[in-house]
Amino acid sequence: MMADGGSATAVSGDQRRENNVPFIGYQLGYREVTSLTTHPTTPKKSKRVRTDDRPTVRILGTHGVPANYGGFETAAEKVGLHLAAAGWRVIVYCQRAGRGKITHDEWRGLERVNVPVDLPGWRGTSLFDLKCVKHASKFNDLCLVFGYNTGIFNTWQRLKKIPMVINMDGIEWSRARWGLAKQTILYINERFSAAVGDHLIADHPEIEKYLWSRAPKRKITMIAYGADEVLEADEAPVRSLGLEPGGYLSLICRPIPENSILEVVQGFSARKRNFKLAVLGEYLPDVDDYHRQVLEAASDDVVFLGAVFDPDVVQPLRFHSVMYMHGHTVGGTNPSLVEALGAGNPVLAHGNAYNRWTAGEDQAYFRTSEDVATKLDEILESPERLVQMSAAARERHRSGLTWQQVGEQYRTLLDRYLPQDTKQSVRKD
Repeated sequence: MMADGGSATAVSGDQRRENNVPFIGYQLGYREVTSLTTHPTTPKKSKRVRTDDRPTVRILGTHGVPANYGGFETAAEKVGLHLAAAGWRVIVYCQRAGRGKITHDEWRGLERVNVPVDLPGWRGTSLFDLKCVKHASKFNDLCLVFGYNTGIFNTWQRLKKIPMVINMDGIEWSRARWGLAKQTILYINERFSAAVGDHLIADHPEIEKYLWSRAPKRKITMIAYGADEVLEADEAPVRSLGLEPGGYLSLICRPIPENSILEVVQGFSARKRNFKLAVLGEYLPDVDDYHRQVLEAASDDVVFLGAVFDPDVVQPLRFHSVMYMHGHTVGGTNPSLVEALGAGNPVLAHGNAYNRWTAGEDQAYFRTSEDVATKLDEILESPERLVQMSAAARERHRSGLTWQQVGEQYRTLLDRYLPQDTKQSVRKD
């Protein structure tokens, strides 16, 4: 999964619309739901017929482009731009606040369908997804769907025989932090997506294995998350935060227990070190007991920078870090970890199968706070080891985690599911 971690939005790059868990079916009572599920009608054909020889794909399931929210938005942007450069017509559905009609515009060669929604949180996200499915179903274009949060809605495309490839994210329903009700909703939607998608994308071999229990192996392909390579970055944003390039370690993630932040902070703070630990994220000790524990465990060399969303700040922070700390315990190919590899960061990560496959065996791994302390003792005192780990990180990134490589894998897969007649697309505003 593209779980928590930076991308364009930095602190929680893979939040993947977290806190926007969908509803199922009719409980909101919106007319859109009723009309979609019980009164389907054939839309009147527009007199404006657009003849286009390019293969066409419609991208659904994200907030849209440019990426401002997380991993899925970044993936939609990068994959979309790659397809457009390869001669595809790419149409991305974008969520907009407010009311009114759907509008169309263009961004960097990608066509945008701007869908207004005037509800907050998961209700707004669910209504947005519903409107996108209704609009996309007016066409016979191939649909690329990111995520399964509202997989039940994609049944409509299946019934209309619209080809659909779905990126299945991680095993979101298994996360205890959602609570039983939300976990049940996610579980049911995952089942629907696995059933109605013509093909499923897993972003990690472990997720691929899991999906074998949900769908035939022949309809599942593993395509990892990508990242751009970073070879240089401005030092000014780092210094403006009171840090020295090469004088700190970085930790960028959502402040929740499953990301092992407490273990990392405890292990780092167990000794006096010649480095600082820069922690990004919003910590609210008065309202969150876990946040309080993290702050209490921190030594004076742990610097809490708050929620930093500007990529022009986050990218230099990552690039000039002597090491990246990655405590994620769940998910697939995590965006922040891939971005660290692309920046050439040595990595100390939680030693689970997800992270080991992504970062490779030349990086370092931990399970406990004691492991963190011991590994840091060994690595930070060895410049040669840091250089070796940095080189290995770049090699791993270049071996299959660049956006060029990932984008081409998407293109190859999507090409298999293009409708037979891809030369004509009717546009209805």
